[in-house]
Amino acid sequence: MTDLTKLSAAALADKLTAGEASSVEATQAHLDRIAAVDADVHAFLHVSAHALDVAADIDRRRAGGEDLGPLAGVPLAIKDVLVTTDMPSTSGSKILEGYMSPYDATVVARSRAAGMVPLGKTNMDEFAMGSSTEHSAYGPTRNPWDLTRIPGGSGGGSAAAVAAFEAPLALGSDTGGSIRQPAHVTGTVGIKPTYGGVSRYGAIALASSLDQVGPVTRTVLDAGLLHDAIGGHDPHDSTSLAHEWPSFAAAAREGATGQVLKGLKVGVIRELPDSGFQAGVSESFRAALATMEAQGAEIVEISAPHFEYGVAAYYLILPAEASSNLAKFDSVRFGLRVDVPGGTVEDVMAATRDAGFGDEVKRRIVLGTYALSAGYYDAYYGSAQKVRTLIQRDFAEAFAQVDVIATPSAPTTAFRLGEKIDDPLQMYLNDVTTIPANLAGVPGISIPSGLAAEDGLPVGIQFLAPAYEDARLYRVGAALESLLVDSWGGPLLDRAPALGTNGGGR
Repeated sequence: MTDLTKLSAAALADKLTAGEASSVEATQAHLDRIAAVDADVHAFLHVSAHALDVAADIDRRRAGGEDLGPLAGVPLAIKDVLVTTDMPSTSGSKILEGYMSPYDATVVARSRAAGMVPLGKTNMDEFAMGSSTEHSAYGPTRNPWDLTRIPGGSGGGSAAAVAAFEAPLALGSDTGGSIRQPAHVTGTVGIKPTYGGVSRYGAIALASSLDQVGPVTRTVLDAGLLHDAIGGHDPHDSTSLAHEWPSFAAAAREGATGQVLKGLKVGVIRELPDSGFQAGVSESFRAALATMEAQGAEIVEISAPHFEYGVAAYYLILPAEASSNLAKFDSVRFGLRVDVPGGTVEDVMAATRDAGFGDEVKRRIVLGTYALSAGYYDAYYGSAQKVRTLIQRDFAEAFAQVDVIATPSAPTTAFRLGEKIDDPLQMYLNDVTTIPANLAGVPGISIPSGLAAEDGLPVGIQFLAPAYEDARLYRVGAALESLLVDSWGGPLLDRAPALGTNGGGR
């Protein structure tokens, strides 16, 4: 009998459409999987009590001859940064513990309208601040490849759920790499769309000029199918692009033929220091480029001299915007309230924020408030915005020469839980290759490129394209994915350690 949890979303959808399985069966299989392994992985903060009812309704509608979407009946995990009416939305923080939203995030509403079945809300670094999901107020998520290691962050819960076969699809958010870096360390696929290409309405804001919602999946085609369902203009989001997008699933199917690599110009950044990357990451990156070159792609060295300043600029812009966005958690309007007998409103607010926010959130609020303060605004925040402009110019000049830019998705494989928790700088450097795309608003994709020789853990390759050219990433990503999967003899996740009820792992 086919294990429905091991199928890609596209393959599962085909079975549902053909009547070879029901949505209730598929949903129950994933709920059983969550029950079996999530005590060890801790990908989920909340599992929906309504999933089987939703699935049953989809089955009834399908049996009645209703024309349903291509992902109708397929289970979906939702990062807890996205608000939902039927499940708590905490953003991984105690300050929002138990909060029930009066509305759904646009991407959640669109996924429901497309017939997907929400399984639950996934764990994350508090308010999306982190690269390891160790900063969640509800405990860390563990990497299904090795339960002693991090699953990336801030969206480690979504990536771990997909990698552990607890969900075939997940929604994530990416402010500086929070979809792509977890994809890198868990052997999954992650997409950061063009800024404004997918609505942020109902995504609890971290840094509004950087945040972007996107898909987390096991294949490029699955990501395209999910992107098609959630993307497009949203009048509720003032940053949403009024743009006609092609079908990303169609682009992925076109790419899987392999023909798109012939003549493709792939840029490799001259200034990206090889010495800063784990040997296995660099080796996998070079091998992937060689595979593309063998199929007719041209590898072109390009210059992006300001990328090296991206991390510094980002960690001024993001905290500045976060300090403003998080001011709403004031003990008055919603969320946690810590009463101070005889205290003023300011006393209650201070006590609430002290009790409700974790150390990393407090660190970034203080940094951001300082960067925006009188006398320092121009020296710090203003200068960071100038660097941002220079990085955007680097991209523009690079894309005048090449079709896509390729980098390793992150410098190392998954590090051990606790290894960098007390070293913020080393934690921040995990996003050195992903941050520039958020600063420039361009799309990026991370796909598995292999396993590092020294530890056997997953490695990803990242492709970046000009704004609006998300479909190009799907074509290129699917083309390389097809070649690599053929060379491996099957999906990379088939080689992950089996997770049993005892956790498995290494």
